[in-house]
Amino acid sequence: MEVETGKNEMRCSSVRCTGVEADGSVEKTGPGRGVQQHNPVHADAVTSVAALKADLCVSGGKDKSVAVCNWRSGAVLRRFVGHEHEVTKVTCDSNRIFSASRDKTVMMWELHRISGPSQHFPGHDLVVTGLAVSPDATQLCTGSRDNTVCKWDVETGGCLGRAAVSRNLVTHLCWVPGEPYVIQTSEDKTVKMWDSRELRVAQTFPGKQHIQTCCDVSQDGRYVLSSSSGFAGEGCEATLWDLRQTRSRVREYKGHFQTTASCVFLPRGPALAPRIATSSYDSKVKVWDQDTAACLATAYLEGAGPLASLAVCDSSTLLCATFNSGIHLLRMRNGANLELEELAVF
Repeated sequence: MEVETGKNEMRCSSVRCTGVEADGSVEKTGPGRGVQQHNPVHADAVTSVAALKADLCVSGGKDKSVAVCNWRSGAVLRRFVGHEHEVTKVTCDSNRIFSASRDKTVMMWELHRISGPSQHFPGHDLVVTGLAVSPDATQLCTGSRDNTVCKWDVETGGCLGRAAVSRNLVTHLCWVPGEPYVIQTSEDKTVKMWDSRELRVAQTFPGKQHIQTCCDVSQDGRYVLSSSSGFAGEGCEATLWDLRQTRSRVREYKGHFQTTASCVFLPRGPALAPRIATSSYDSKVKVWDQDTAACLATAYLEGAGPLASLAVCDSSTLLCATFNSGIHLLRMRNGANLELEELAVF
């Protein structure tokens, strides 16, 4: 059958719909044939996901747990329980996992340790919403809705510094590769760059019109990506910033219709233009040409609800954490047109 939705014609079957988005990209609607359905990793909404190493990922959810999974098989290898409230963010180095929570704390877990957390980082007065590990894995930066950013010694758990900025309700943190700088997004609609050595704001980027929800830094440390809240297509964009000229907003990526909750740089493949990916509360994941802002592919995860977090597994594989249907495994296939295909749900 055919369903008319505005100017976009949809060709539907019982298992998959494909259509053309207003931005010109091809939309894939799932689940389709061949999508593997594994047992859910979490008993409630998944709030954050991160790539760990090889075929492993780590996730946190409203069920208060942190899980380590094989993303190829969907098998849960480890589960860490210790937070008193919802886990808000997860990040990791090669063998350690860090989780932030609404219980105002951060915990560190050893991948190969059977017992509970190996380190606690208490000190915030409200929910912890930002989490970033230094490139050498010796320090941890955390941020909260209490307007503060803290720096910690990973081994001792000691607080090395605490800085408060008025109205700085932190939404996300990420460390610049190979540098002492940390990028932070905020509900005050700005992106900030912190110098971790003195724990001070080194630069504040020009303010946007909406809350900045997430940030990422390119592997070469040259660019920052941030995403915006919004509704009905107002706001909802991702923004590329030049770190070498921090007053410079390079371009915007517009096409989502609700809050864009996550944004990531994608590994650059041979002979491929640089790409980024975004996920939104409109249940869509989009892949964009970083240089032209053209939307190359869209995946609509029907029934998944808000898409909270993205993680890059390898040059062609993405994980997406959702409120309603667990973690989705997506594969980018290059051809005449880029396709974003759903492979599994767990």
